[in-house]
Amino acid sequence: MPVLLAPEQAPTLYELLAEANTIGLDCKPVDTSNESSPHIQGLGSLNSATSAEISFLSNPKLRSQLAGCAAAAVIMTAADYEALEPGSGSYRVVLCSQPYLMYALLAQWFDQRRMSRLETGIHATAIIAPSAQLADDVSIGPYCVIEDGVRIGQGTRLGAHCVIGANSVLGKDCLLHARVTLYHNVSVGDRAILHSGSVLGADGFGFAPDPHNVAGAWAKIAQIGGVLLGNDVEIGANTTVDRGALENTLVGNGVKLDNQIMIGHNVQIGDHTAMAACVGVAGSTIIGQRCTIAGAAMLSGHLVLGDDVHVSGGTAVTSNISTPGRYTGVYPFAEHTQWQRNAAVLSQLAQLRRRLRAMEKTHSNQ
Repeated sequence: MPVLLAPEQAPTLYELLAEANTIGLDCKPVDTSNESSPHIQGLGSLNSATSAEISFLSNPKLRSQLAGCAAAAVIMTAADYEALEPGSGSYRVVLCSQPYLMYALLAQWFDQRRMSRLETGIHATAIIAPSAQLADDVSIGPYCVIEDGVRIGQGTRLGAHCVIGANSVLGKDCLLHARVTLYHNVSVGDRAILHSGSVLGADGFGFAPDPHNVAGAWAKIAQIGGVLLGNDVEIGANTTVDRGALENTLVGNGVKLDNQIMIGHNVQIGDHTAMAACVGVAGSTIIGQRCTIAGAAMLSGHLVLGDDVHVSGGTAVTSNISTPGRYTGVYPFAEHTQWQRNAAVLSQLAQLRRRLRAMEKTHSNQ
């Protein structure tokens, strides 16, 4: 990738490793020469990194790429270091048991430097209600709208055209990219990242049959709950989290939601659960902690998924899952009652197979 810092801004390798947030992660440079520590301007892949960048090896299958790597330094495990052939490259080696995590932490360091160079303060075109409370070091971009009773924590940054609805709360050090919308009574914890087009607090899909005027008509159920996000949550572009009908929709600490995800009203998502793009979660479903939901999976409403449940891409979950593990299922659609009959048979296929084999064995022995 392109270098991220000018030469005069680039730290030495040792300074970079000391400044990055690597608490609890083992990290040890290996001196391969008496030359001075190289200055690091950015990060790059093994194939593309230049002599001003640091790279990483997290998959032993890619060891062959080390031979042509031109990076200033490469992060790798001790096992990969021991497998290096003599003269494989001029780069410095940084030993780490988790190179991929180390790369993520260094990427954060460089991105924080990028953010520190952005313009700060409150843009003249922003519209801020007199009753709103803005802490120190808050940055408000062009044409933002902040309504009555809003509270924004220290160090939080809003990109252009964000809208923060009445009585909503943003914690400390949040980053809202351009055109994020929070409806009224939405609470966001510290260090959240909300990407462009995300909408928190839109009405949940709630309607009651109302045949008084015309057959098939619907009466809207006003959604009077809110949305509550924990700390360290990231929400992708054009993802929506609906407000609750009566209680809040809850998103736990450390939850990561990819782009174009739909979270229905009154859903509860446990801490550190992650969902890939285009997942849909219907209303009132409860998802446990540390779950992963792969792309385009669909979860029906009023379900309960326990902790450590992992749902494969495209899977349709239509019943509770209480046992940790991975769950996968794709089935062609049909008329509903026929689908139910077919699904009942399908769930017994393994048992039917065993019975058939037993019958065949019995028949062959006669």
